[in-house]
Amino acid sequence: MSASPVGIDDLSVYVPQLYFPIEDLAAARNLSYPKLSKGLGLQQMAIADAREDAATMAANAVLDLMHKNDLDPNDIGRLYLGTESALDGAKPTATYVLEMLQDHFSDSHGGNCFLNCDVVDLTFACIGAVDALQNSLEWAAAKDGRIGIVVASDEAKYEMNSPGEYTQGAGAVAMIVKQNPRLLAIDPDFGVATRPAHDFFKPNRKVTKREIINEVLNLLPDTSAEDFDVDGLIGKLSEGLDCNGVLDCNENDLYLHKVTPVFDGPYSNEAYQARIREALQDYRRRSGKKEGELLTDFSHLVFHLPYAFQARRMFSEIFMEELKANGGWVDFILKNELEVPCADDYSEREEYLTKCTDFLRLVTKSEDYKAFVNERIAPGEWASSRVGNLYAGSVFLSLMSTLEALTQDAKNVEGQSICVFAYGSGSKSKVFGATLQAGWKEVAQQFDLELRLDQRQAIDYAAYEQLHRSSLKDNIAHSDGGSFFLADVHDERDETEGVRHYGYASALAGTFTA
Repeated sequence: MSASPVGIDDLSVYVPQLYFPIEDLAAARNLSYPKLSKGLGLQQMAIADAREDAATMAANAVLDLMHKNDLDPNDIGRLYLGTESALDGAKPTATYVLEMLQDHFSDSHGGNCFLNCDVVDLTFACIGAVDALQNSLEWAAAKDGRIGIVVASDEAKYEMNSPGEYTQGAGAVAMIVKQNPRLLAIDPDFGVATRPAHDFFKPNRKVTKREIINEVLNLLPDTSAEDFDVDGLIGKLSEGLDCNGVLDCNENDLYLHKVTPVFDGPYSNEAYQARIREALQDYRRRSGKKEGELLTDFSHLVFHLPYAFQARRMFSEIFMEELKANGGWVDFILKNELEVPCADDYSEREEYLTKCTDFLRLVTKSEDYKAFVNERIAPGEWASSRVGNLYAGSVFLSLMSTLEALTQDAKNVEGQSICVFAYGSGSKSKVFGATLQAGWKEVAQQFDLELRLDQRQAIDYAAYEQLHRSSLKDNIAHSDGGSFFLADVHDERDETEGVRHYGYASALAGTFTA
């Protein structure tokens, strides 16, 4: 293994050109906009256009990364994709990304320019891209000269009028992984905590043929399923070996895979909070860092953000534990005039636990905690406020947000370290450190994250609902730059059923190629 530092050399982001103002969603759903904006930090949600998906967004992010770093496709040894928005149950979405890139670079670098590039999808809810990063860091460290690309791409989509709707977002973040990175050297010690949980998941949902037939018949005017011999219809569908339709298949039941999840918000918050604490403990065990050093050894903290203010709401307990460990707790309590609950003062345990919850809420409202958040956490929040949840890309968007904010700081932060807290439902957390390298500022100044967000197009509620229902065939946005798009999905019931074809829209040439 090389003794050279290994890490992230550069980052690129692709965010769809469309966004929907949270204020408009609040009005449509009769929700309190101040609660969403000031309480959760939500301002805008990025919306994937009609001809965008996880593959096009990933390809666009990688293409930007390759162009601005003048990368030769033949030098890229792997392209690992973290996503929970996979387009197929077997064929990796990364192969579609590779196909688009190969077509794009074929004239300049040859039709086989990506032939020897290893690709794969990694899926573990919102932490899949961190898994891909850790794996690729170890691969890059094993031999000099290796260059890999890790990309996170997702569309966070919930059912309309569900509690998760206002956290939606879409986009992709791509990064170069190599030795001697210009941007961030990554600590090889990753803390990890895994506990199986059903806080958020996307199951294959079973539907019987009887349920489908009954529902269709009951939707017909002046018609009821009781008027038909449903058993007879099902019997006919069960005969023979041929599959001549969706219902005329060999299986008794059908399985639907929906992009919208089954989730329990409060349970997911509990799992998030527990896993990041457990992963932090494991990170300390592996790295030798001590409890109490988190607040002194890291200039900033970066988190997976399902919504922009998630971290500041979830971190108060760890903040309290760190202060107790480093000797700053008593001064904090006295300065902020807080009264710590004592278990002996309550006859009922539930009452005591309620008081503890209330106390932690007071901690988050204290001036010292607010100052801590503004300095260490808030720089990673502003992009999430304007994009929404990116699932696997969320923690990396927060990282880019932090780094771009730091470029405006007059202080020299080279050599300072950032602690990254990743989480994926199901559930797993990973915690690791990243140290700013000598060339970090020059690299981060080229992110243009805020500029990209400023150049997007707002849509109204009617357009939002059409896109959410997937009822539009053509894109709404008119981009000034070239980008990949979904050309078509083959719908013939033969050996090419479901094959996806992609193209590239060149704004300079005013042409579309598929």
